[in-house]
Amino acid sequence: MATGQIKRLVRDRGFGFIRPDGASEDIFFHSSSMPGGVFDQLNEGQNVEFDKEPDPRDAKRSRAVNVRLAG
Repeated sequence: MATGQIKRLVRDRGFGFIRPDGASEDIFFHSSSMPGGVFDQLNEGQNVEFDKEPDPRDAKRSRAVNVRLAG
């Protein structure tokens, strides 16, 4: 399980980006990757935990799944 901070949210499109701890590149996540509609409760700057999987659109990148608030 990885940890990071919400860097940017695009609420009207249902996605955002996480800055993983210790990384310089942000990782994409979609609201559908969050259990229980937690996406609406997120704010930029909040700490989250997540799993990574290969992005089906670009094998060179990863995306965040199972995103949840840390703590």
